Amino acid sequence: MNKTTACPLDCYDACRVVVNEDGKLKGDKSHPVTRGYLCPHLNHFTEQERLLLPRLRGEEISMDKAIGTLIEVLKTAKSDQILYYRGSGNVGLMQRAPEHFFASVKAVGTSGTLCDGAGEAGVLLGRGANEVVPPQMIEESEVIVFWGRNPHTTHSHLLPYLEGKTIIVIDPIKTEIAQKADLHIQIKPHCDLHLALLLSRFAIIEGVHDVDFLENHASEYNDFYELTQTVRIKATLDAIEVSLGEVGAILELMKGKKSIIFVGVGVQKYRDGADILRCIDGFGAIMGLFGKRGCGVSYLGNSLSGMRIPFMSVSHRVSKPTVDFSKYNCVFIQGANPLAQMPDSVRVKSEFSSAGLSVYFGLYENETSREADLVIPAKTFLEKNDFRSSYGDYTLQEMAQMVESEIGISEYDLTRQLCEAFGIELESELFYLDCFRNQMDIREGVGYRRNSPEIPYEEGFVNGEFEFLDTVDLEIDKSEGFYLITSKYPKGLNSQFKRPDGVYFHPDAGFEADERVQLSSPSGEVTMIVKYDERLRVDCLLIYSGTADVNVLTPPHLSYEGESAVYQENKIKVTKK
Repeated sequence: MNKTTACPLDCYDACRVVVNEDGKLKGDKSHPVTRGYLCPHLNHFTEQERLLLPRLRGEEISMDKAIGTLIEVLKTAKSDQILYYRGSGNVGLMQRAPEHFFASVKAVGTSGTLCDGAGEAGVLLGRGANEVVPPQMIEESEVIVFWGRNPHTTHSHLLPYLEGKTIIVIDPIKTEIAQKADLHIQIKPHCDLHLALLLSRFAIIEGVHDVDFLENHASEYNDFYELTQTVRIKATLDAIEVSLGEVGAILELMKGKKSIIFVGVGVQKYRDGADILRCIDGFGAIMGLFGKRGCGVSYLGNSLSGMRIPFMSVSHRVSKPTVDFSKYNCVFIQGANPLAQMPDSVRVKSEFSSAGLSVYFGLYENETSREADLVIPAKTFLEKNDFRSSYGDYTLQEMAQMVESEIGISEYDLTRQLCEAFGIELESELFYLDCFRNQMDIREGVGYRRNSPEIPYEEGFVNGEFEFLDTVDLEIDKSEGFYLITSKYPKGLNSQFKRPDGVYFHPDAGFEADERVQLSSPSGEVTMIVKYDERLRVDCLLIYSGTADVNVLTPPHLSYEGESAVYQENKIKVTKK
């Protein structure tokens, strides 16, 4: 008999999964988003090699000894010398169970993100809440704008909804969706803010703005219009390499049409990432895209919005992108690979090696597990009970245990043993599962977060009105070097599954395929093999986010808002070896 569960991986889609009697996975055709299709990562999930046994300083040990070693160190360490660092490689809600223990012993946690924090901060400043446009809304739309977002790689379940829609793509890369689009603006990187301001300005000049919406829900739009007037039109268009005709074409295609703008995380991988999202949101408000069927501006949503998390949460936190591991006697890494994923990785590796006991708790071998003192294998999503809330829609799905396995330990069971050793109260696993189950509404056989909006912002904004950006830095980076783009790899997810290698240039960039080049930035230097990608702008280089040593080049800075890593802030100098 077939059973159903949900994908735990860190992406928008949150696929509904059918598990056959032979253990093979396929998509659930009855699910309104999955509709029978699984992405390549999940299709090959059961083929991935995983950690099988615990290790202590390279020697295989029993699970009892691994947990005993951890408990012994935790009991001798002071609270402020214990660091709990949780990643998002598995976004199931029960993954938060270990935080209950670490909060109880007053350990240090992390705040901020390695992904989307700057953009979400901008969304919150303008809208007050980050509500996502669910894929089903596309059916009622006429125009879809992909602004720095590549659905073929990051959100493939949107694709079946796009048939018959007018497609606009704004992206430095001529992605697969850009090649099929009605209009592709191959904008220079880190110039999205300027284009958004120009679009808002000309929307008002041409009279295509939504006056009724603005008067009722964003009445300070005239002040925003004055801000857009500080943009020098010709000089800015020349600098961002977009023509006035292209600006007009975007507005003409959207004029009077139900439109949705899907924004990717790449546009905000800079220190001013919050301002960039606020300007894109501002353009959406000028066009009246909020609170209406078939319309919206959708960034990476907050999968915990409206949810009650029953576990205790750590109160003392340090910024995740810049944390110094060397300050702690015990570093507990859960479901993350910071030695590859954190920026300024030369520093990170040095500090990690100087920490006390370093612990890796996860599924796969990676840079962090290889350097950790203690390795504890986890269970897969098929081997434990969990719930999955999506950040691409409002589904909330139960993930019942599918199979028994002697390999690894679940997050709840590890937490239970730690709590028992320290005399900390922990409810039964069923208690926590029921807590999540009771927050789920079932509609036509599909679970949704309770009280999730049918139409985002139909009831208005949290602060009463949409709040526009009122000041902005319009300076465009004219320093030497190539713009760095760190897109997700189509065959991998962060540092999981297949790992890419090499640096990609346009063939006209001046380098030979397969030659070795030295890449340098203010943060460090690394040597890579040249590969060609004709989809790129000539002034850009692409290093996929899962590539080894890419973060030697990325800076140890935080975004101005949102405590986010800023992977694309540095421009890269390239020399032939």
